[in-house]
Parts: sequence; C-alpha cells; structure tokens
Amino acid sequence: MKTGSALSGLVFFAGIVGAHNGIMAYGKRTGDYHLGRVAEVKDYRELIHTYFGLKLPRIKIAVTGSGRVAHGILEIMNLMDVQEVEPDEYLGREFLYPVYVHLKGSDLYRHKKTGKYNRNDFHAHAEEYDCVFSYFCAQTDILMNGIYWEQNIPRLFEMDALQQNNFRIQTIADITDDKNGSIPCNMGDGTIDAPVYGVDKLSGVKTEPYLSGSVDVMAVGNLPNELPRDASRYFGEQLIKYVLDDLRKGSGDAIERATILKDGRLTATFEYLADYAY
Repeated sequence: MKTGSALSGLVFFAGIVGAHNGIMAYGKRTGDYHLGRVAEVKDYRELIHTYFGLKLPRIKIAVTGSGRVAHGILEIMNLMDVQEVEPDEYLGREFLYPVYVHLKGSDLYRHKKTGKYNRNDFHAHAEEYDCVFSYFCAQTDILMNGIYWEQNIPRLFEMDALQQNNFRIQTIADITDDKNGSIPCNMGDGTIDAPVYGVDKLSGVKTEPYLSGSVDVMAVGNLPNELPRDASRYFGEQLIKYVLDDLRKGSGDAIERATILKDGRLTATFEYLADYAY
C-alpha cells in the first residue's frame, strides 16, 4: 500500500516518542533518573545523544504489538540498553538490569475453546479469544502499548485489575491511544505540553500524575509532532516516492485509495464514515 508507506513512517516516530515519554514518566514518578522532553532537542539524532550515560534501574517493561509503532518502541529499548528476554523468563524471575519482553498476538491471545492462537482466525473472529496479558500485570513496571485495537478485540486488562494487589504496573505509555480501548484506563488524550495524567486505582478517576495510589498514563494522539523535522522529512520523502506521479497525472491507485468522496458520495473504502457524513 503506497500511501500506507508514508503513514507507517509517522507511526514509527509515534513509537519513538511514546516510548521515550513512557520512560521519562517512570523516572519522574520514582525519581531514579531524569529524562528530558523530546521537544527540547532538534531532531532524532540529537535525541539519541541524550541517552548516553543514562542508567535505568532494574525495571521490567512489556512492549505489545508487531507493527511500526512497536518497531519504534523497540528502537528506543535498544538505544537505552534495555535487554530483551523471552516471555517465560520475564514471568519467572527478576533481573539485575532493565529488561523488556516483546508480546505479539500469539503471546497475548488464546482461543476460548481450543486455547490456541491462529493469526488469520483471530483477525476474523477476535471476539472468540481471551487476552492473557493479566499474567504480565504482576511482573511489569512499565507497559508500552503498540497493538491495533477494535471493539471486538479483548482488552489487555479490565479496570478492576488496577485494584488488585498484584497489579505492579506504574506507568502506561498507550501509544496507539484508543480511549477506553485496549487500555481501559485511557481517559482520552493528553497533550504534548502535558502528556501524562494519573488514574486512581480504586475509583478510576482521572488525577494529576505521579500520585501514590494511581497509575500514570501517557496518551497523546499527535506524538510525531515532537520530532517534526524527522517525521516531516520521512513523510515528504514517501509522498514524493509513491504519490507525486499520481498527483501529476491526476489519477492512479494511490489517489483512488485516498479519495473519500466521489460524485457526492462516500467511496467504498470510507463508507464507515456514513454516520458522521449524513
């Protein structure tokens, strides 16, 4: 998908910024280290230099998803020298250094009857699956969420999980940012200026961040804007590479796929907007 190539670059930078903000928020909560804002640096290259000498404590980070958002998160994990471990190791022991586990669909979902995971069947019948992320809640300090979510897909956990004594998660970077979606305590967007808010574990009420008895949530819908030079450069390069010729001709696959209205009617791809359009 040509236009998708440009958009995928943007979500990669969302993963970069979201992961940084998640680590930053945990540092602010605990006071164990300090990490500045992405918007304070000129570009991604300068951001990387801010990680030199950064020493993270013995934290455990769960990264969910397998798309470009997750790839951006993993990029930051590697730059910060967070070591990857397998799910069984992650669940079974503590470590003397910071670690992360990368959880994909096969790690997160099980069919209600067979107890197995089939990717194609899951995408067609997600409502027939249970999410098993609850096992990781007791072993995770920071959750970096990069999974795609729709209404029929089970959430990673439910709100009452926050009240459990073994709910260890203190910071959630919900980078895919679906309000009341895969992360039920996502209460809506923060802003670039104030990306983190708290959610009281008992009442579920939105609070100031970094309070005892709350979990911190980083949820911002326009994260790539914190790296405008890099995101704009990549997006522009992809448009030139894949879309410019079609724009010059006034037709082509990319133009057709991106057309929302034609002859006064929604095109087939965008019929889901009908309730908003009429």
